[in-house]
Amino acid sequence: MATNLTLNVNGVNYSVAVADTSMPLLWVLRDMIGLTGTKYGCGIEVCGACTVLVNGQREHSCVFDVGSAVGKQIVTVEGLAKDAQGQKAQAAWIANQVPQCGYCQPGMLTATVGAMKAGHHGSEIMSEVDHICVCGTYSRIAKATQAL
Repeated sequence: MATNLTLNVNGVNYSVAVADTSMPLLWVLRDMIGLTGTKYGCGIEVCGACTVLVNGQREHSCVFDVGSAVGKQIVTVEGLAKDAQGQKAQAAWIANQVPQCGYCQPGMLTATVGAMKAGHHGSEIMSEVDHICVCGTYSRIAKATQAL
């Protein structure tokens, strides 16, 4: 029997029916709501590709239970365009040509905005965003975060 949940994602309420409230939020975002910007990487909270903001806090959606997201504000990479700090981070990424393959970038951008919202600036942001980028664009990421 499915459980009906309402999730607020990027300022929009979505109704979803899940078989189990312990289902990872990542799969609900991607497969049920259709927001595919958030990526699956490792599934064990290491790579950061699945990072979203839940009530402003960075969370790994690959292990964050959908049941725990009910009643909270969830922001994915798609929602960053509506946010002034998100727009600023995206502009810094573009100006510094950060992405190479781009797979890790949604999680990095989302984590960067979370760090900015927590009051971090410049190199503090880079130390907060401890994600894995297999293309090795860390120097470009560092340069982009210096502008924030």
